[in-house]
Amino acid sequence: MIVSSLLAAASTLALGAVAARAADDSHARPAEGAAVKALMAKLDAMEQRINTLQVELKDAKAKKTSVGQSASLASRRPSDSVALSGAKDTHGKAWDMAQPASKPGVTAVPFAGPKDGKTGSASAEETASPSPVSRMAAAFADSDPKPKFLPASDLKAPPPTPGRDLFGAAPSPVPGMRIGMYGEIKLGSMQNPAANGQWQNGFDMARLVLLPTYQVNDYITFNAELEWEHGGTAFDNDDKLHGAIEVEQAFFDIKFNDHFTLRSPGIDLIPISFINLYHEPTLFYSVRRPELANGLIPTTWYAPSAGFYGKIVDGLNYQFQVSQSAEDFGDDFAHRGDNGHIVSGGYEAGISGSEALALSKAPIGDYRQLSNQLAYTFRLSYAPSFLPGFAGSSAIYYSPNVTPRGAYATEADGTETLLGKNAMTIFNTEARYRVPNTGLEFRGEYAYVHFSNPENLRANNDLDDTNNVGKTMWGYSGEIAYHFRAPNDYDIVPFYRYTRQNFQTSGMLGADLRNGLNNVTGSGDMTFHDVGVAIFPNPSLVYKLNYTKVIDHSAAGAMSDRVLAGVGWLW
Repeated sequence: MIVSSLLAAASTLALGAVAARAADDSHARPAEGAAVKALMAKLDAMEQRINTLQVELKDAKAKKTSVGQSASLASRRPSDSVALSGAKDTHGKAWDMAQPASKPGVTAVPFAGPKDGKTGSASAEETASPSPVSRMAAAFADSDPKPKFLPASDLKAPPPTPGRDLFGAAPSPVPGMRIGMYGEIKLGSMQNPAANGQWQNGFDMARLVLLPTYQVNDYITFNAELEWEHGGTAFDNDDKLHGAIEVEQAFFDIKFNDHFTLRSPGIDLIPISFINLYHEPTLFYSVRRPELANGLIPTTWYAPSAGFYGKIVDGLNYQFQVSQSAEDFGDDFAHRGDNGHIVSGGYEAGISGSEALALSKAPIGDYRQLSNQLAYTFRLSYAPSFLPGFAGSSAIYYSPNVTPRGAYATEADGTETLLGKNAMTIFNTEARYRVPNTGLEFRGEYAYVHFSNPENLRANNDLDDTNNVGKTMWGYSGEIAYHFRAPNDYDIVPFYRYTRQNFQTSGMLGADLRNGLNNVTGSGDMTFHDVGVAIFPNPSLVYKLNYTKVIDHSAAGAMSDRVLAGVGWLW
């Protein structure tokens, strides 16, 4: 519009100059020369201004188009680094504790993608919002650029206005509250080791999870997770359900500044391993969770706990947590006596060479813990600015004693003798790297578990040789994936993951040795090959298909290959 007006003005001036020259050609030669020179100078200046405006307009249009394209791609590409603001962090767990839950002003999504370079962090600073952000966005988030101290008066502040977004897909009629959701449905065919490797088809309503979040004020946020697993629970024989309903998270975060946020006593995830914190189905590519998360790290691992977290420097964050210790007890509540001890007559191990730590979680209900022991976890998460597209974490968990009250060994003659103390230490480190300006992505993880006195583990004292445990357990995995953009803008991600783990290393001791065991059985020594594809119509929805080849060193072999398909979502 501006350019058109200037061109019209220039044309009018030019025509006026020609008319003046024709009207008084003979009487105003000297004056004409001066007027023409002045007019030509004005025309030259206007032409230069027009050219400048055209360049500026062209740049403005190009910039606007570029911004529009980035926003469009961000809505469909879960792995691109794009600043997000105004959405709410869901419930504190999946946020890489690079920025744990309810961290206000955080902006960035998990992986730096093509054309990101250092732009992601700059965008994050430009769009930083005082409100918390989405679970996915917080995965590699930095820190709130505007630290604030929490005055005591703010504890009584009224709820925020309805416009202040928390987590969830739609506004809530309750000011300050949002409800998000994630879930996954699976189907396919699996070998059944209990049926000599026979292939069996099946279906699993794996989970449906509600994520209620309430922002009390600018500094206090409540987060929770309510989960229905495997269809839920029922009492009648004709109700075809075989699952559970659980409270997996419930706590308050009180933020003092960027460097210190207090997490109240409640139920929280143990901050060890990326997948334990970020286990939504849109954040990993296989139908089932990666293998290291199914035993060495018993995902989803939650416990009664309290702690604090914050930023050390930009790109480096920490979390410290005190929690109820894991228990070497894997049986039901009928085996937990009213006196706080294990009931006599035999019980299942919580830590074993077949299940690793999968059954060792502490109970969260009805004061039925079998130990007063506390465990301690410290985690560092990092996303260095000098390596765009890279993020990782390292964590250590320590319990001085995982032996519950009344734990006992069962001798061959039925005699029961009390077991002594056994400390457990877990170390985990993982990394994710999306190569800038490409679709190539790498992930890797290592987990290590050490026992101070494995002779005091129930698995080594239960007359069952197949589940015995050594001095250590370990596992590692490596994954490669590539992101293809389909014509319909779907993100198509073929991947391959290699996993190696061993739950039965040397050094096994205990009553079972006196029953003839003099070597490992191999049932916990396993290798997994996962290959498949994940298709994202947008970052909130994924369709998956993958094949898993399982190899172990037991006498019978694993006989547990599987071909599975699934759908997962998070919003």
